[in-house]
Amino acid sequence: MSKNRYSATALALAVIGSFFLGALFSRVPVIPPVMATSALPGEGSPSSFSSAARKTMPVVVNVSTTQKSSRTSSAGPFGALDPFEEFFNRFFGDTQREIPQRSLGSGILISKDGEIITNYHVVRNADVIKVKLSDNTEDEARVIGKDERTDLALIKLKKGATQLPVAKLGTSANLDVGDWVMAIGNPFGLELTVTAGIVSAKGRVIGTGPYDNFIQTDASINPGNSGGPLINMQGEVVGVNTAIFSQNGGNIGIGFAIPIDLAKKVVDQLRKNGRVVRGWLGVRVQEASTQVAASLGTRRPGAVAQVTEVTEDSPAAEAGIKPGDLILEFNGKPLPKSQDLRSWVAETPPGQKVTLRTFREKTERNITVKIGELADETETLSQAEGKDIDIGVKVQKVTPEIARRQGLGSAKGVIVTEVQPGSLADQAGIGTGDVIREVNQRPVNTVKDFEQSLRQRRGDRILLLVQRGDNAVFFALRKKG
Repeated sequence: MSKNRYSATALALAVIGSFFLGALFSRVPVIPPVMATSALPGEGSPSSFSSAARKTMPVVVNVSTTQKSSRTSSAGPFGALDPFEEFFNRFFGDTQREIPQRSLGSGILISKDGEIITNYHVVRNADVIKVKLSDNTEDEARVIGKDERTDLALIKLKKGATQLPVAKLGTSANLDVGDWVMAIGNPFGLELTVTAGIVSAKGRVIGTGPYDNFIQTDASINPGNSGGPLINMQGEVVGVNTAIFSQNGGNIGIGFAIPIDLAKKVVDQLRKNGRVVRGWLGVRVQEASTQVAASLGTRRPGAVAQVTEVTEDSPAAEAGIKPGDLILEFNGKPLPKSQDLRSWVAETPPGQKVTLRTFREKTERNITVKIGELADETETLSQAEGKDIDIGVKVQKVTPEIARRQGLGSAKGVIVTEVQPGSLADQAGIGTGDVIREVNQRPVNTVKDFEQSLRQRRGDRILLLVQRGDNAVFFALRKKG
């Protein structure tokens, strides 16, 4: 009897417990399975990136390059005291050994016959360019044109392809901060890797060149992604991945892409001319704060560009523009940012006349300027002045942007942008990034100064004062023959 009584009591308690539990849970909303497994938060967010990725993968290629470089006894890891070089020179004489240098990047197919957009820095010094398509077929490519200022290049497959997949180029103008985007490329050689994120910012200036206007994204971009596409959720290319912000070479959530609207303009010129022809005004400007503009007597809303330097014999100088002038409008358009003046001038065909609205001495006036053609700041000395002054380097004037980026104390001198393998400069140990302050004890501040000092040397020796990091070092070059 006792056992049956306990059983009945347990049954009664179970029924009562079920009743209360049912009442409790009946007040808690149940999350449907489809809601619980939603892939991404936020209104309008996609449940999958697979469709857009599938559309774009066939147009993404792997770009690998090889550059031959010669090393002599002065260029070893121990410099002139390299014991391995000493051993080879003792038994085999003074030798030059070619050491291939390789780089890896990505590219975007934009025509059925094999035109590919990639980064300038991927193919800059390449002797051989090899392209691997998404179907694993391989081909060599040749350079159609390249533009260092925007870090873009156009290459083309050598074989006569006719039916290759082609990327759908969208527009970067419609991108908004917060939009979902994907990066596709070959980071660290891992082919066709897809990463996703959002547009973090637009119009970023990071000091890599005069026309910085990057899309910032937190989609992972790593070495090897350079030249690959940044795509929107419709599978359209909206940018060309080009740079990362990193202290260790890896992604930390900040990547940068060239807007596709800019890339399309550059590629059109590279296809036609092999280079980009840009307009030139001949001024250096800075943003004038509201307080500075007001102190000069104008309360114009928006950005105001203040002229800090006018190049001699430039279109601006001929038109009467002077340091201290404020530029308020370009062809009737107010400047969104002072840096936009440079881009607008560059996009203006040389020879075309434009109207600048300026402010000086509390008076606004219109000035008509005939835009010139921007010369290439990076010049090959052997092409400019012949073999007599060819020491095998390309140099560029040190601008305030370069000085800031390189951590230099001043913008004096010319910076070495390229060293020809086996040249006098290479043999002496001059490297890319070195800043040449003097040639034969003559200060140099421009490419022209550098060339003139080389031409005016005496004898067959050239003495260079070079800044490398925090150190100033003299290099002696001897012209052979």
